[in-house]
Amino acid sequence: MTYRYSKILCVAAMALFATLVAFGNITDYGTNYAFVHHVFLMDSIFPDSSIHYRAIESPWVHHAGYVLIILLEALTAVFCWLGAFRMLQAMRLPARAFNRAKRHAVIGLTLGFLTWQVGFMSIGGEWFGMWMSPKWNGVPSAFHFLATLILVLIYLTQKDGELDD
Repeated sequence: MTYRYSKILCVAAMALFATLVAFGNITDYGTNYAFVHHVFLMDSIFPDSSIHYRAIESPWVHHAGYVLIILLEALTAVFCWLGAFRMLQAMRLPARAFNRAKRHAVIGLTLGFLTWQVGFMSIGGEWFGMWMSPKWNGVPSAFHFLATLILVLIYLTQKDGELDD
């Protein structure tokens, strides 16, 4: 039973995190939009870098990218909250039912991992050279987030046995 509670709480913690990130991005849109804006512009990467041609100057693309990020963060939160709730409902059920109840949590954690790994590490970090920016480098934070998400996902997907085992 302890392991089941532990998994539920870990998923709920990730749901809370994604909720707070999405909420912050919505309620402080301008500040956080500036981050996305500068990453797309590539205006603070190394001046001699040969990848400046990748910059996107269109504000509507910046807004669309930022809205997509917020949407993915919100979906991560929703799926993780739903997963934690479903797991809590299945808490005392046989192992097979509890393991099936993890489905939404797995989707949420995977979506969160992909958001920060693909969106921030791969696209922002590598394609737009975000790692070169002294001011607009979100790679270290993104790595912390995706590492936590993947660790919880690995822990969660370990099969749970029967309660009397």
